[in-house]
Amino acid sequence: MKEVVEFLKAHPVQYLATAGLDGRPKVRPFQFKLEQGGRLYFSTTNDKPVYKEITRQPYVELCTCGENWSWLRLSGRVTFSQDRSIKSRIIEEAVPLIKAVYKTPDNPLWALFYLSLIHI
Repeated sequence: MKEVVEFLKAHPVQYLATAGLDGRPKVRPFQFKLEQGGRLYFSTTNDKPVYKEITRQPYVELCTCGENWSWLRLSGRVTFSQDRSIKSRIIEEAVPLIKAVYKTPDNPLWALFYLSLIHI
């Protein structure tokens, strides 16, 4: 897991693939937030199409590329979390954009999730 986390941190733009509401594949840039307890955390807002997609069909893939054709692909199941301490840590450690978007761990739009059943 340590190597996965290091790779995700070193390559901050990942691409998340979901099953769209129309049944077609959807891919968009995403950003790994942090690892805690062996869980890889990500987030979105609950007013975006991606939120509706992952609540309807929680299996996703995430891919990112590095130097010299190196790459990482993770498959897993989205599991939502309301863990305020994780949200607080993300706000403390995150890039300024995250603070600007969520402002507080209690933001009702914030949909925090981690990947379970991960396959690398």
